[in-house]
Amino acid sequence: MPHYFVDPDIALAKTLPADFYTSAEVFEQCREKIFAASWQFIGHTGLVSAKGDVHPFTLLGNYMDEPLLLAKDKTGEINVLSNVCTHRGNLVVEKACKLNSLRCRYHGRMFGLDGRFMSMPEFKEVKNFPTAGDDLSKPALFSWSNWLFTSLENKYPTDLFFRDMTERVNWMPLADFKFEPAMSRVFNVKANWALYCENYLEGFHIPFVHAGLNAVIDYGEYATEIFFPYSSLQLGLSKTAVDCFDLPPSSPDYGKNVAAYYFWVFPNMMFNFYPWGLSVNVVEPVSVGGCRVKFFSYVWDESKLNKGAGAGLDKVEQEDEEIVENVQRGVRSRFYKHGRYSVTREQGTHHFHRILAEFMNK
Repeated sequence: MPHYFVDPDIALAKTLPADFYTSAEVFEQCREKIFAASWQFIGHTGLVSAKGDVHPFTLLGNYMDEPLLLAKDKTGEINVLSNVCTHRGNLVVEKACKLNSLRCRYHGRMFGLDGRFMSMPEFKEVKNFPTAGDDLSKPALFSWSNWLFTSLENKYPTDLFFRDMTERVNWMPLADFKFEPAMSRVFNVKANWALYCENYLEGFHIPFVHAGLNAVIDYGEYATEIFFPYSSLQLGLSKTAVDCFDLPPSSPDYGKNVAAYYFWVFPNMMFNFYPWGLSVNVVEPVSVGGCRVKFFSYVWDESKLNKGAGAGLDKVEQEDEEIVENVQRGVRSRFYKHGRYSVTREQGTHHFHRILAEFMNK
């Protein structure tokens, strides 16, 4: 594996080399070094709203491909569990349903909704059974208001990823944000997952790529805040006070015309807060040159939909896709090795590359 170095001085630094986006070996290494180690978005608590609700899902399908499930047990606690039976590896739950316990339909092994082994037919003669290894594995679960996250390896405290964002928007009535399936989308993009993320992490391209958004956002006042170690914020300020947040005095942004908060959490999550609510964007790696981008929409104030920076998101997405797909073709060129950073405009991308180098070099 190559050793990656991105100079901490952005004025001296060079971007990641082109092979990060074109090498099958690097793509495979990212799976364990980055995605298994970090926190990933599951969805909202409404997936298991009542006691006994069970919701199977696959974490990062076609890449991590990890079968997991959510279960709300009889105490009302939500658990994230492996969906793989500890007997012979069958999937335990195949579709969302309501259950009193989990029973594998292959040989009848049963588990509680907390993942603990309960019983198994024809196993009386088995010695040293059951053990803790017969329980379903229980990955870490992090809950922030209505949203759930998991980490397969649980190497890093959640504060390193989420603290700055959760503190910045703690004045919002997050519990009132309601999932809106009709506004949610899935986009298949012919570009490496990291190229999509680094495009998101700079507003430098807005005047050149997004004419509609540029008409709303005050590009001259567009600001990036780096949160160490693993997140950042791009603060989208409006040219007028129209279609902006009504900020309370307790907000550090009080007095500003904030049209949008664009939070990014390493490695692949974007939390875009608009006056109407929240769009969570998750970038899922699919292949070296392809990714799947999922938009999950949560509405707070319907009267503010389709206004300001939070309007026309599908068009903005199409414009971004066209650019990053062109970049994916470009980085395959034998003439492209690496680039440099704008000191004033690409702090977020520089920060992202620094973290990628940190994780990949471990």
